[in-house]
Amino acid sequence: MTENNSIFQRIGDLHGFTVRNHKALSGGDINDVFLLDGEERYVIKLNSSEKFPGMFNAEKKGLDSLKAPNVIDVPSPLFTGEIDDQSYLILEYRETGTKSKNFWSDFGEQLAQLHQCTQPDFGFVIDNYIGSLPQYNESRNSAADFYIDMRLKPQIKMAKERGFNLEINPSFFENVRKLIPDEPSALIHGDLWGGNYLVNSEGNPCLIDPATAYAPREMDIGIMHLFGGFSEELFHTYNEIYPMQTGWQDRIPLWQLYYLLAHLNLFGAGYLSRVVAIIKKYS
Repeated sequence: MTENNSIFQRIGDLHGFTVRNHKALSGGDINDVFLLDGEERYVIKLNSSEKFPGMFNAEKKGLDSLKAPNVIDVPSPLFTGEIDDQSYLILEYRETGTKSKNFWSDFGEQLAQLHQCTQPDFGFVIDNYIGSLPQYNESRNSAADFYIDMRLKPQIKMAKERGFNLEINPSFFENVRKLIPDEPSALIHGDLWGGNYLVNSEGNPCLIDPATAYAPREMDIGIMHLFGGFSEELFHTYNEIYPMQTGWQDRIPLWQLYYLLAHLNLFGAGYLSRVVAIIKKYS
């Protein structure tokens, strides 16, 4: 993608703001991410409109949903569009700062409040993406049906199509079904690893780059334990406000399976042994 300032100036003209300068930002694994400087500062994400159709429209809906309860900071998604075969998403810019004294306990409280936002079914208004892979959000009535049908089965199918030998015993899905708590759907971030939050200028957590759905809330907890970077104080506070059901620690690998399958499909065989081990654990 060209970094010629003209594309940013043209996008600014389309949406009524001036772009004097732009600067590439780090962290854009899938998208090109830039800071736009003018009278106001914005973040813009760009990608191929052909390669990832609907990605930014889905991300905008996810950010809007996470922002709506007003329980945790989320940058407002301002505009989406297409120009020169590039799709784009324009967001509020968040100046970063250092963690406040109560950062982790505040984060736990705010995440618990977010997860208490619910709807009658599991799913989302639109399919979206997990990384650069499609993520399906067709409605299901139970946490187990949603996790199995919309999360595990599509990733397992994709892995097999890519040549990975995943032996799924007939008992596997039934065992998974029995383990998943019968809880209401929760509004989750959906991809909450350490790179998908930032510390805003007030020292508070701010969520970015979601894979939003109304889903089992332990999915967020599972991925937060997958790569580390979150204090135990967060989970302690979370549990005080919205206690997780007995055995949640034992279920962490169950939820991590989805994210490890996605990593297998995105990055290759380095994740195969961990995926196989979890499948065997629940078979």
